[in-house]
Amino acid sequence: MTIRVLIADDQVMIRDGLAALLSSDPGIEVIGQAGDGREAVEMARRLDPDVVVMDIRMPEMDGLAATAELIGAPVPGTDPADVRPKVLVLTTFDLDEYVYEALGAGASGFLLKDASAADLVNGVRVVASGDALLAPSITRRLIGDFARRRRHQRPSPNATAGLTPRELDVLRLMARGLSNAEIAAELVLAEQTVKTHVGHVLTKLALRDRTQAVVYAYENGLVG
Repeated sequence: MTIRVLIADDQVMIRDGLAALLSSDPGIEVIGQAGDGREAVEMARRLDPDVVVMDIRMPEMDGLAATAELIGAPVPGTDPADVRPKVLVLTTFDLDEYVYEALGAGASGFLLKDASAADLVNGVRVVASGDALLAPSITRRLIGDFARRRRHQRPSPNATAGLTPRELDVLRLMARGLSNAEIAAELVLAEQTVKTHVGHVLTKLALRDRTQAVVYAYENGLVG
């Protein structure tokens, strides 16, 4: 299935360059380009992309505000894994606070603009599939720190009461950064079974994707 991508950046040359890089992959179609956050939101709602590659610093509305407006709150009764679009934040600034704000806004991934073409294409594929993606320089420690900052905002002693023991195991391993294949090997399960468990975890906890699941696990003390 072709991944439909919208690019949002206020610099035309960067937009064109990203479009050329992504369009070189036969599995990716660039369906539009936006010059600011407001335009990105309007185009995303009209064109229904799978992934928005979003710059942070833009006029009218920055990428973080645009991400928050696009993602919004999970709708009860829907599968959060199906929420579209996924947002891959792309920036020149390797600052912790941007990571925190991007995660808080609901972004599924975070890459620096000096990433290679292969990393960019892979990043789009990763977030389109519902996985989390952080630039190599953004460590898991940052997610843990982000969650600890927010933990007092969501005291939930029974946060995982609706999960089965196996789903809880899967959530903990997701929080450690393991892929479905690695979780399957760890728990001696079929990969498809793990995928099903991941879907149940996201739905039961009303989480958007694996990135949010990792944050949730840290927030609720499920990992150290």
